[in-house]
Amino acid sequence: MSAAMPAPLMPTYAAPAVTLVRGEGTTVWDDEGGSYLDFLTGLAVCSLGHSHPGVAEAVSTQARTLLHVSNLFANQVGPEVATTLDRLLGTPGWADGWAGAEPRGRVFFANSGAEANECAIKLARRVGGRGRHVVISALGSFHGRTLATLHATGQPAKHEAFQPLPEGFRHVAWDDLAALEAALDPTVAAILLEPLQGEGGVKPASAAYVQGVRRLCDERGILLMFDEVQTGLGRTGRWFGHQHFGVVPDVVTMAKALGNGVPIGACWARAEVAEVFEPGDHGSTFGGQPLAAAAARATLAALVDLDAPTLAAAQGERLAAALADLPGVASVRGMGLLLAAELDGLASKPVADACLAAGLIVNAVTPTALRFAPPLVVSDDEVDRAVAIVGVALADALAGVGP
Repeated sequence: MSAAMPAPLMPTYAAPAVTLVRGEGTTVWDDEGGSYLDFLTGLAVCSLGHSHPGVAEAVSTQARTLLHVSNLFANQVGPEVATTLDRLLGTPGWADGWAGAEPRGRVFFANSGAEANECAIKLARRVGGRGRHVVISALGSFHGRTLATLHATGQPAKHEAFQPLPEGFRHVAWDDLAALEAALDPTVAAILLEPLQGEGGVKPASAAYVQGVRRLCDERGILLMFDEVQTGLGRTGRWFGHQHFGVVPDVVTMAKALGNGVPIGACWARAEVAEVFEPGDHGSTFGGQPLAAAAARATLAALVDLDAPTLAAAQGERLAAALADLPGVASVRGMGLLLAAELDGLASKPVADACLAAGLIVNAVTPTALRFAPPLVVSDDEVDRAVAIVGVALADALAGVGP
């Protein structure tokens, strides 16, 4: 393993332990030839695995055809992606009566999850109007690092260095319906939730909570917005995490897996919500441009062809059961292939470091939990090998042996 050479980069990340140079499927290689099973996939991004040939070919073909035209002009690719997303959001399955159906919603394309959430926040303010602009989110949530999405993020320690942050955000306890209801007043325009808190520790919401939030929103004319940046597009065992709870959202944001590594984000909203935007209200120079949209089109086609939610559900069960049997694991939580192993009296960072040294990429999502987000195409053998590496790392930690 080797760290990256010194470079004139801002110190916004800790110094990397490894420089990765190549990837294929679930495996990545470093600049010294070492290989690793990637059970983090760029933070739940490469759901089809690294260097997926269909996505690579789509990007290559599009790069030779048309790279960028700006949103002053239409392109042929973005509308196809928007139609597919609308269909995936409109039905738990894929082919239930969609021939000739009118779209349920509208899509705005961005370059990242934070930008998708910015669009959602602006939609909420446009719908609510002056004096009804507050967005409620949960403590422990993560919604991005722009100034607005940072304040939407329910982690006050991250706010302090950047005060004053934009006003209009309120945080309540996670999965606590009474606390959320107590925070509602006439200034609230929207509630922004993750179906499962990813960066907050891989903590799923309960069905009763999400269904109760939908009921409150209906009663009070409030938008229910789901941040599906990490949970969307099959990872939880459904196309979108909120579909586990049987509720219909007003706004859904996504990114990460949408381009399988090519930066693209999207904000979907019900048609009557989206139509409050007028030309000039929002925009993005690169949003929905042909290269990124071509990657998304190929990614979605492959995910649909593979029935990605079914893969995630099956392999998630296998991985969760195997992790739960390991000495040193107190419990396993999550949905599909977005899981956390809560350790029993052990610090997670040294264990994650030991896994990396042994050829497995996971991360310490909390001081006591490891996060697992392998590709949705991960094989049985790869799951078994990863669990074996974790088992050795945990045994060494329990025995007091360092990485």
